Amino acid sequence: MLSRSRILLATETAAMTYRRRWRGSVFSTVLTPVLMLAAMGLGLGSLVDKGTAARRASLGGASYLAFLAPGLLAAAAMQTAANEAIYPIIEGIKWRRTFHAMLATPLTASDVALGQLLWIAVRIAMTSAVFVVAIVAFGAARSGNILLALPGAVLTGTAFAAPVAALTATLDGHQGLVSLMRFGIVPLYLFSGTFFPISQLPAVLRPIAYVTPLWHGVDLCRSLALGNASLGRVALHLTYLLAWTTIGSALAVARFKKRLVV
Repeated sequence: MLSRSRILLATETAAMTYRRRWRGSVFSTVLTPVLMLAAMGLGLGSLVDKGTAARRASLGGASYLAFLAPGLLAAAAMQTAANEAIYPIIEGIKWRRTFHAMLATPLTASDVALGQLLWIAVRIAMTSAVFVVAIVAFGAARSGNILLALPGAVLTGTAFAAPVAALTATLDGHQGLVSLMRFGIVPLYLFSGTFFPISQLPAVLRPIAYVTPLWHGVDLCRSLALGNASLGRVALHLTYLLAWTTIGSALAVARFKKRLVV
């Protein structure tokens, strides 16, 4: 219980910092989902929905907007997780060294690491909740099942946040993190089933897409939102994403200990 209390104190520290900076995240949290749904779901979607019957069948019989929305929800969770696990982490370790100051209190490196990951999960939940509201406002929710996609999106985000935080704790500068965003997060965003079914990719690329955490998150959120999820399918996605979260968290704790404890 004492350890959990210390983790919550580390989370509270991150929340208090965010309280002074929240205005800078309004665009990414609120306007981005609205703009993406309007441009891709309504604009491009109006053209896709006029396509052939085979093309519509590849979307599971749903409109393109209904197909796209839960995929964007999972992808937005990934982006939020990556952003929160990069610059705030390297700021606390190297630029402002606030994590070192926290170790002058009864908090341990493990408390700091897990507290930061818990706060990132809260931020993912906040962003995802706004995205769900936007989906409902755009009429992209086929039913109340869209609410089931919310915890799926949070789990998708934590599956990225934990390993990215572990990687961030190993670096001294932001150059490697820029490369991670450019050659890791962006390609995943584009080619993990967010905008089109994986079956449309070249056969040689499909296995790569299927092992990415984002595809599992996208398919989990989409199947829950569209109401065609099976128990085995959901269990597979949950197990895979939980494995990434658990292993990534263990790595993050180990890297924080090595980096902060001198």
